[in-house]
Amino acid sequence: MTDVPRSGSTPTPPAPGQPRFHDVVYDWNLVDAVHDLAGRPVALLDETLRDGLQSASVVHPSAGEKIDLVRLMASTGIDTVNIGLPGAGERAKQDCLTIARTVAQEGLRIRLAAAARTVQDDIAPIVEVSQAAGVPIEVMSFIGSSPIRLLAEEWDLPFLLLRSRESITFARREGLDVTFVTEDTTRSRPEVLYRLFTNAIEAGARRLCLCDTTGHATPDGIRALLRFVKDLLKGMGVEVGLDWHGHNDRGMAVPNSLWAIQWGADRIHGCALGVGERTGNAAMDQLILNLRLIGAIPRERDLSRLLEYCEVASRILGFPIPANYPLAGRDAFRTQTGVHAAAIRKATQKGDQWLADRVYSSVPAGMFGRHQEVCVGPMSGASNVQFVLERLGVQADEEAVARVLARAKQMDRILTDEEILQTVRSH
Repeated sequence: MTDVPRSGSTPTPPAPGQPRFHDVVYDWNLVDAVHDLAGRPVALLDETLRDGLQSASVVHPSAGEKIDLVRLMASTGIDTVNIGLPGAGERAKQDCLTIARTVAQEGLRIRLAAAARTVQDDIAPIVEVSQAAGVPIEVMSFIGSSPIRLLAEEWDLPFLLLRSRESITFARREGLDVTFVTEDTTRSRPEVLYRLFTNAIEAGARRLCLCDTTGHATPDGIRALLRFVKDLLKGMGVEVGLDWHGHNDRGMAVPNSLWAIQWGADRIHGCALGVGERTGNAAMDQLILNLRLIGAIPRERDLSRLLEYCEVASRILGFPIPANYPLAGRDAFRTQTGVHAAAIRKATQKGDQWLADRVYSSVPAGMFGRHQEVCVGPMSGASNVQFVLERLGVQADEEAVARVLARAKQMDRILTDEEILQTVRSH
């Protein structure tokens, strides 16, 4: 490796108004990168209104609230939304119909999908919704495939093959595209997957969805699984899309999704804020954030409403956003640390917002509609106080700064703006 940072070297600052990222950041991510995702086409399927609602901690939103979220999905460039499982009951079916009709009437640029078990009774309601709304709906037909699931259900391979073929054939006969979803793919035997995938493709499935249903996979497992499936498809001489559906039981759902793209998946599933059963699904907002920074989402795509997507999802699901949550969390761009505040303040005083937004953040807040925030607390220094007083339009003389800082050092939390102003007024 010849491209290494030189000890003591000072990066050339970017020209005013024309910052050059690699002049001021040495990016080890690119030195010996395995990922090569920049410019690679990848589609996103949002599962918030289906898999996400299986979380034990969310409330089920109304049809109108679901539509609000679907509009935001479309505005951020999410390609497909799973609108639910209409076979679950009349309410579920009517919600799906309302969403589908709204998407058609408003011309929203988002495709529709719906979930179904591999039984005709689950697929028939999708057909009815599609026909009533006048829009195509992709059938996400799922069945368990792992040996542990077969043991629990007392299923065998002939049963899986028959159920899968009958359901896919029915959906295709009704004119709907089918994605064949194997639950617990990452713990399934290759010989079983071979038979199931071959059977599904021969019955007319257009896509295969590989599911890490229990969050079991590691990057090595994803690579091996996708290599196996791609070799199978190559041997069959067919072009079939590959979905990746990941869960977060090991805390690896988002990085695993990026590895899945690297190893050949062309559509990735996720849920707003990572909601879903147990520890949840891959967080769609974090996927979009990382794909944008990697370069897989072009700069031309408007992501200014991504933050709103998170906030609306939080509201309609009754799911609070943790303070330290990436991008949407209250503290994502806040600092009370003196050294950090000093660097941000110096960049701001230069009139260089590009620099201020990146000197202590790998995620540029301004790219997603936020800004860097400096607070005053027990870990703060004089720069914090000066920065906040300047923001509040208060003269930051030495005695005022000292009094505010002294009070902050006695606290067990950050000071509010009102507490800072009271301290200055008392001075």
